[in-house]
Amino acid sequence: MAKSPVAEPSPAEIPSPTPGATEPNNDEIAVVETEDRAQEGEQQQLQPAKKTKKIIRRKKRPARVQVDPSVVKSEPPPQTGTIFNIWFNKWSGGDREDKYQSNQPAPGRCNVAQDSGYTRADRVPGSYFCLFFAMGTCHKGPECEYLHRLPGLHDLFNPNVDCFGRERFSDYRDDMGGVGSFMRQNRTLYVGRIHVTDDIEEVVARHFAEWGQIERTRVLTGRGVAFVTYTNEANAQFAKEAMSHQSLDHEEILNVRWATVDPNPLAQKREARRLEEQAAEAVRRALPAAFVAEIEGRDPEAKKRKKIEGSFGLQGYDVPDDVWHARTRQLEDTGSGAAAAPAEIEAPDQPLLLEAAASAQAVPAPVPEAPAQYGGIFSSSAVAALQGLAGGTVSTQAAPKPAGGPLVGYGSDDSD
Repeated sequence: MAKSPVAEPSPAEIPSPTPGATEPNNDEIAVVETEDRAQEGEQQQLQPAKKTKKIIRRKKRPARVQVDPSVVKSEPPPQTGTIFNIWFNKWSGGDREDKYQSNQPAPGRCNVAQDSGYTRADRVPGSYFCLFFAMGTCHKGPECEYLHRLPGLHDLFNPNVDCFGRERFSDYRDDMGGVGSFMRQNRTLYVGRIHVTDDIEEVVARHFAEWGQIERTRVLTGRGVAFVTYTNEANAQFAKEAMSHQSLDHEEILNVRWATVDPNPLAQKREARRLEEQAAEAVRRALPAAFVAEIEGRDPEAKKRKKIEGSFGLQGYDVPDDVWHARTRQLEDTGSGAAAAPAEIEAPDQPLLLEAAASAQAVPAPVPEAPAQYGGIFSSSAVAALQGLAGGTVSTQAAPKPAGGPLVGYGSDDSD
């Protein structure tokens, strides 16, 4: 029997794959392969197979070069003062910026979304941030020795330097510019020369929010002045250099300085409360979590144990925290041991108040002891107690009798 030829489909009849199907991403390829294997396993063993998804993490991109290196000129640093101090090898004086320089726009501006990336400084812990990256004029890119990103909450530096590694001073400059002072934690910036519009508050908040989380913004609409307070001090330092001589939505040239101390009493109380909370948070991080939970009363087991062991034998008595911790610290200092401390906290031999009152009524009044035969002013029990304390060196010799007769109650110093 002759075999009939099988008709093969023409190339026009074969469906062409779609562009999305020809180049799927890695995640989709991994999911499809595992599903096909699961179906083959169900046909062979009739057992469901687990579906897995492969996730490919992208590596962090390198920092972008903000300025063409061929354009950069290697010149000595500009004169920043009026007198050159040969002892410290730097310029001194010049507490106010030049009026001409303050009216010139900045040569560049940093775009965090495009310019940030990894550099050589990411391999070195504790590296500082790039000052030229903040101003948008860094020409080294990934070869830079400083960080090209925004500061975070975990970026902590010595109070004597700022986030760029520059030394701070004990007092601010006359114009509140420059690096700043290490005597006060300043997170507020003064922004002047703002073009006054109806949406000035929204414009200021939008532009300054690029450099970190803002805690509070206050705008004086009539004067074109704003005060921007950041949550982190390093973000305020970064924003001061990034927005200096920049412009917002118009062609103005901003005047960015450090803000002075707010004279408002409410603001001072708010700042003091924030410092206390920051110190308390630092203490919480340093102590064990279980100990912190016990102190703050968030541990139910510790609270129950404290109520049982800290009653001091009195039913319904809730011991204060200071008394409880003082008693616990006293037992720890005496070296009684951790196992015996809870037992010594409770006083089983101490009677209750009602029992103490009843026993006091039943016990007869003590009979006073007769004076000693030797004629002294102390009783025999008192002399025995003194001898025990002094090691037996107390004399029991009778005191000389006064010339005016026996001891009487003192009423006055008058002779009559």
